[in-house]
This record gives sequence, structure tokens and C-alpha cells, in this order.
Amino acid sequence: MPLETDQDIARLLTETKRIALVGASAKPERASNRILKFLIDQGYDMVPVNPGLAGQKLHGVEVASSLDEMAGPIDMVDIFRNSEAAGSVVDEAIAVGAKSVWLQLNVINRPAAERAEEAGLAVVMDRCPKIEIPRLGLMKGDNAD
Repeated sequence: MPLETDQDIARLLTETKRIALVGASAKPERASNRILKFLIDQGYDMVPVNPGLAGQKLHGVEVASSLDEMAGPIDMVDIFRNSEAAGSVVDEAIAVGAKSVWLQLNVINRPAAERAEEAGLAVVMDRCPKIEIPRLGLMKGDNAD
């Protein structure tokens, strides 16, 4: 069952250091672009993932083409894909040994969430860290109250 309590989500966000954001966009009006910037500003080690933008930089961070191209551990895979496409991203996250997957608002794929949980990953579904971080009092840096 996906993490739902404030305590569990706060613990995940606090323990997470490195996040792969799958579906990163270069377009400033896209949520994935704004949330990438927000998470960078919150001090997370971010790796945007988008095969069409691989090698370019978003907010000063080089874009990877895929999760398996990334060197080093991945604490969280933040998924900005539609619900159906999220399933294959979850499978990739499992394959590379990520610790958790976060399916963004309106991204719901219960079979994929179940596969992730069976593989030992923490799962958050249909939520946004840009909403949860301030709501849970976890803001850092210039954005903190």
C-alpha cells in the first residue's frame, strides 16, 4: 500500500537525498520543470531524466537519458509520465535498485505500485512533493518561512 500518513511521507522526504525526475521538461510552464527547480532549491541532488534532452542542462543539471545511465544510488524516482507509462518507469526503478518511487498528482498505477512494494521500494502515488514539503513543514533555504 502506498505511503499515506504524514509521518511516513515526511520520513521519506527527509531521508531522500538523490532524486531522478523522469519526464523532465525544458519548458518552464511544465510542472516537471518547476518541480525540478523547487527540489534543487530544497537541496536535493537532482538528476533530470529525458532521452530527448540527454546531455543538455536543466537548471544547471545535466539530463540523463535513462535511469540505468545514472551512476550511483538513487533514493527516489519521481515520475512525471501518464499513469500507463509510469508502469515501465517503476519497473526500471526496481531494476536499478531505487529505494522509492513517487508518482505525481493524477498518476495512478496500482499494479506498478504493487510491483514496487513487492520489490521493497517505498511508494507514494497521486501526490506532489512541491505540495507535501511545505505542508509538512520541511521547507529549506530561501523558500522556508
